[in-house]
Amino acid sequence: MTGITSFLHMGGYAFYVWTAYGVAFVVLTANLIAAVACQRRVRRDLQRRARRARRTA
Repeated sequence: MTGITSFLHMGGYAFYVWTAYGVAFVVLTANLIAAVACQRRVRRDLQRRARRARRTA
């Protein structure tokens, strides 16, 4: 095996290495999505509170 095939085979540990990369990618992506969703939720809440404060002021 040479070149890219050797790299992808990872010395016989390809399944474990690529699985670890896949799990890490999924966790990081989920973390990013959760952070964006939380930020949107907080912004919506703050806008709602600001509107309510303007109405009562």
